[in-house]
Amino acid sequence: MAEDDPRTLVSTEWLHRHLKDPDLRVLDASWYLPDAGRDPKAEYAEAHVPGARFFDIDDVSDARSELPHMAPPPEKFMSRMRQMGVGDGHQVVVYDGAGLFSAARVWWLFRLMGQMDVAVLDGGFPKWRAEERPVEDLPPVVRDRHMTVRRQAHMVRDVTQVSAATKLGDHEVVDARSPSRFCGDDPEPRPGLRAGHIPGSKNVHYATLLTEDGTMKAPEDLARVFEEAGVDLGKPVITTCGSGVTAAILSLALERIGRTDHSLYDGSWSEWGASPTVPVATATSRD
Repeated sequence: MAEDDPRTLVSTEWLHRHLKDPDLRVLDASWYLPDAGRDPKAEYAEAHVPGARFFDIDDVSDARSELPHMAPPPEKFMSRMRQMGVGDGHQVVVYDGAGLFSAARVWWLFRLMGQMDVAVLDGGFPKWRAEERPVEDLPPVVRDRHMTVRRQAHMVRDVTQVSAATKLGDHEVVDARSPSRFCGDDPEPRPGLRAGHIPGSKNVHYATLLTEDGTMKAPEDLARVFEEAGVDLGKPVITTCGSGVTAAILSLALERIGRTDHSLYDGSWSEWGASPTVPVATATSRD
């Protein structure tokens, strides 16, 4: 079992032990691709970890962008967190209903906003339920709490920065999508996007970082997955995926193995695959 670290990953046992801590805030950040046929808000209303608030990834985002759930401006993040009663001095634990899927995105978002005391629940709600730990269907009592936000600009990258990094070769760009999408064999789930990947990028499907029960592999095994994919961990890493959600699982894994020099390409393939001005590589083309 992975070692508990309140800044990266904690076990269900850890969360159960700390559930009544006055400064603990639990967030249900469940989010699914449209083809999953799941309603995260309805599932939250039916059952959630006691005291958990629902974190809506699509709502706590930049409404000015046409791209899906881009990181919100700091003012909007602060405002939404105040409404949820999450602020300075809180230890935050984020989980999701898939196991370890969208929760890492919210972990990354908190860190982007300068909040470090945040962890993902290893194995998420499926593991919590499988162990018959307590759940409730009541909304929590929320009291306003101020949050100080200091946006960490180095943690996020845009299309221009990623394009420059691929030309210079001074970063590793690592894609969390499935091998078939990365190679361009399968069509993208979002309409209008070209198939393939960012030239020069490496493929580490997020699922390869997880064990059969949906928990994250041990640090030494995580490092091996990156190395076997040809990732030079001596370089800074830019993580990417379809829309910036599963890329954060790679970011979390990098943090677990002590690699802190990483950033996330927020637009990810939703932006790159739609842009006619940037090149696309496939399995049959040469990077």
